[in-house]
Amino acid sequence: MARRTVAPVREILPDAVYNSIVVEKFIRRMMIDGKKSISTKIIYDALKTIENKSDENPLEVFLKALENVKPVVEVKSRRVGGATYQVPVEIKESRREALAMRWLINAARSRNGKSMSEKLAAEITDAVAGTGSAYKKKEDTHRMAEANKAFSSHNR
Repeated sequence: MARRTVAPVREILPDAVYNSIVVEKFIRRMMIDGKKSISTKIIYDALKTIENKSDENPLEVFLKALENVKPVVEVKSRRVGGATYQVPVEIKESRREALAMRWLINAARSRNGKSMSEKLAAEITDAVAGTGSAYKKKEDTHRMAEANKAFSSHNR
């Protein structure tokens, strides 16, 4: 961790189609090798697919999926006198959102299937339903924190 000044939070302008800052953040986080146009196309195709399949507002579905995947607590390693404890820690909203996006993207990439946009659409749909690997990752994180709750009041 940097011990110098905290990096300034950059202002992000909303995306063109849905006028949403969250979608723009997702586009940027999914981008590989600076190919933003490809990332944008994939996400818009995925949202269009969701709209066609469920006849719901794709932005609301996407935001609901993100909300379902956001973790509340995570475990951090703490060394106390030679022993390493996994201490549950609550997460700031910005990190919760970042983790949820990262997990959704990684889960979609690891799915076997057709195009990335179809895999992403399927993962978002699964996240809304409370299934899928991104949702499972959140559940595992919470389970780990619950199992190590005894160390939470330990040396912080």
